[in-house]
Amino acid sequence: MMALNRYRLRHLARSGHRGARLATQLLAATDKFLSMVLVGNNLLNVAAALLVGEIALRYVGHSQYALLVATGAATFAILVFSEITPKVIGATHPAKIALPASYLLAPLLRITQPVVWVVNLFVRALLWALRLKPAAAGVEHKLSVEELRTLVLETGYLPHKHQSILVNLFDLEAITVDDVMVPRSQIEAVDIEAPLEAIREQVATAYHRRLVVYRGHLEEVLGTLRVRNFLNVAQNEELTKERLRTIIREPYFVPAGTPLFSQLHNFQEHQDRMGLVVDEYGELMGLVTLEDIVEEIIGEFTTQSPLQAGGFVKQSDGSYLVEGATPLRELNRKLGFVFPLEGPKTLNGLILEYLQDIPEPGTSVKIGGHPLEIVQTQDRVVKAVRLRPPADD
Repeated sequence: MMALNRYRLRHLARSGHRGARLATQLLAATDKFLSMVLVGNNLLNVAAALLVGEIALRYVGHSQYALLVATGAATFAILVFSEITPKVIGATHPAKIALPASYLLAPLLRITQPVVWVVNLFVRALLWALRLKPAAAGVEHKLSVEELRTLVLETGYLPHKHQSILVNLFDLEAITVDDVMVPRSQIEAVDIEAPLEAIREQVATAYHRRLVVYRGHLEEVLGTLRVRNFLNVAQNEELTKERLRTIIREPYFVPAGTPLFSQLHNFQEHQDRMGLVVDEYGELMGLVTLEDIVEEIIGEFTTQSPLQAGGFVKQSDGSYLVEGATPLRELNRKLGFVFPLEGPKTLNGLILEYLQDIPEPGTSVKIGGHPLEIVQTQDRVVKAVRLRPPADD
């Protein structure tokens, strides 16, 4: 009974299995159930010992040898046939034993209720004298997120892909929009002060379906523009700056550090799919979309934008040539590195923070137990790095 999988038992009970319902009722009153089992168990064990002793005295004679043989025989029989063997079988096949047994144990509990009540009365008095408070009957222990993660990873019934999706769901509360956003320097945006022909050409060749619209520089964000709406206006009527402003949607700003799970709900409430990430001073940091969050759950399913930096290429010697803008989480997840994720989000940021300087090409450093070699630097950033795989460390 105690070895039953409670979640499977609850599922069977909800499915209408009568034995599972009876077992659930028994386990809901654990103190009474265990008292009934132990009363019956000890009663039979004591009776068996007395019976064996009486048989030994009657047929072997009144001697210490007879009592010694009787004690050994009774102990052996009880251990083998009443304790060890049944408990091993029960622990190995709990559902096959417990569910049919519940049909017998449930009425036994009702029959022995007076005896159990009297025994528990003395037990409660003893616990009170020892200043011990028994756990409330029927109280379930809730699983933490980490325990659920372990349960998902260790179960053998889920395909690997399904396990990965469930584990990624648990991580949504720990991952923030800062980890998945498109950095400010890689945002595809339109300057409304540019000539109409330049805007028309930029929108027509845009990689994304929505573009950020700004005035002069990215700090002056006006909103977002749907490429479909722009093309409809440009095709069916005269395109002017005034008409362009009417189809620009107001920007939706997201505070930096927002957990992905919360942002997923925010997108649902605002009926939006894209948000601009800003820091505590209102400065634009990047852009996050619903697709970015979905990819964190099920994995990448879209092609990478030509504007988006980051990536790695495996070399013939087993090392990886990595772009400095590659997110650390991507390296840890895809290549098995263990770079710290508490600070900088990209490999370039990690190197600059560690060295506190702009390194020269050829500089070697070891971070997180992994040796890195700076291959190329440009415009005060690390452009390319050579990494050794974790297996070589």
